[in-house]
Amino acid sequence: MTAQILDGNALGQKLRAGFKQKAEELAAQGVRPGLAVILVGEDAASQVYVRNKVNACAQAGFYSEKHAYAPDVALRVVLDKIAELNADPKIHGILVQLPLPRHFDADAVLDAIAAEKDVDGFRAENVGALMLGQPCFIPCTPYGAMKFFEDAGISLKGKEAVVVGRSNIVGKPMAMLLMHAGATVTVCHSQTRDLKAHCLRADILVAAIGKPKMITGDMIKPGAVVIDVGINRLQDGPDTGKLCGDVDFAAAREVASFITPVPGGVGPMTITMLLANTLESAERSLNA
Repeated sequence: MTAQILDGNALGQKLRAGFKQKAEELAAQGVRPGLAVILVGEDAASQVYVRNKVNACAQAGFYSEKHAYAPDVALRVVLDKIAELNADPKIHGILVQLPLPRHFDADAVLDAIAAEKDVDGFRAENVGALMLGQPCFIPCTPYGAMKFFEDAGISLKGKEAVVVGRSNIVGKPMAMLLMHAGATVTVCHSQTRDLKAHCLRADILVAAIGKPKMITGDMIKPGAVVIDVGINRLQDGPDTGKLCGDVDFAAAREVASFITPVPGGVGPMTITMLLANTLESAERSLNA
């Protein structure tokens, strides 16, 4: 068996074409979807992510702003900018690029974003709404993973799903979404005993642990659907510097039925769903 590739670039482009059309329709009614991105510090990866998000906005016909600050900027300066953006009617989504410098209170920064502009879905109001299964802004990475299942016609009802990783950004919301879709969900983490045994039960396996190639081919149930959220840069060996996921892609592809690559899988879909949430926020503002 050779797994079918779940192509995040292709699916993202298909969805973004629809977003562009909706953005044009909103613009005709006087509302252009607007996203503000805040970047603190000089982390190279974060700068690339922010540039990709701003470019994606331009391609979809969205308005965007980037606010970049030195790593030693005062917390109050950033909080004041967020307050300004909260009150700005042309901004429908506010994103703070993570991670923030260590001296920053990340919770205070994220909590300062108005719930109706929290297009990352990280505020307590949106997290609680997700748990209750109510309409909300869904965190973009898990949201993108769910779109893979939808597009490929993969039913989740009654399936055994295993999520490796329990972060607030990916693992926990991913588990909630799978549960709402009818799957029986197990969440594994650094304290889990016999991780391999849990993974081998999974019809749906989501790896979001942040360790390169941690999930090997012999940990995957034949025919499983594998979603690799990890993005790691190899530090040694002949492939030093190359990107890889949390899954040993070459080995897993010979066992799974569907698999996401790294790069080109979940990453593009994360940005796509950020656009989806921003568009939804703009539509809500028009209706309001």
